[in-house]
Amino acid sequence: MERDCPGRDGALYAQAEGAQSSFASAPMRLEPARDRAHGIVMVPFSFGGHRLLALGAGALFWPQRRALLVADLHLEKASWFARMGQMLPPYDSQATLADLAALVVACDAEELWCLGDSFHDVDGCARLPVAAREALVVLTARTRWTWITGNHDPVMVDRCGGTVVGEAVVDGLVLRHEALVDERRPELSGHFHPKLRVRVRGRQVARRCFVATPTKLILPAFGALTGGLDAGHPEIIRAVGPGAEALVPVEDRLLRFPLAA
Repeated sequence: MERDCPGRDGALYAQAEGAQSSFASAPMRLEPARDRAHGIVMVPFSFGGHRLLALGAGALFWPQRRALLVADLHLEKASWFARMGQMLPPYDSQATLADLAALVVACDAEELWCLGDSFHDVDGCARLPVAAREALVVLTARTRWTWITGNHDPVMVDRCGGTVVGEAVVDGLVLRHEALVDERRPELSGHFHPKLRVRVRGRQVARRCFVATPTKLILPAFGALTGGLDAGHPEIIRAVGPGAEALVPVEDRLLRFPLAA
């Protein structure tokens, strides 16, 4: 599994400085500022008429609603592989939920939206270890928690609290698992696990990233055991349309990388 390279922000800066934004004059406004909560990078920008914060951990925070949005947790992916005979360390759910709990506390989130593929399969919730199940119950009790179903978890049973929906429209923003090509309303989604990969000084730098156009915003996978699809992959470009950018929140700004159609 390819992991992010957290120590390469300088190289990413160098790449971004020479890149021209493909929709710099579009309604989506990127601001060279940052908010901080307990040391967590939170870079503000506007999308669909709302102020959002892109978190370095690969989540979004919506201050107006005190809502945290994440995609593709893929809880119990390791245990699914174990059933298939491929043994992996069985700690992915605990790690993912610990990271999510830290963000809930840091942001003082009151709502939490999971944009699909929260479990790696429809039986994933039933396989949660006791500690992970208890942690999840605490989180769903603390927040107004909504599960949006995805292709991995179209049916959710024993979900440890929260509400299950297929998709939602919240204050004019469409929340769903997979972007719809013909959707004209501002849309937040997941599904593709986008990662930015650039080669700098002979080394490949990989970072989770958001993929954005003025009307579409794809979140990276939040799960601890999730791979990534290149942000410029034809399937991602097909889903969002031309003029897309990869967005990477770093210490003091949101780096932008135009993606070729």
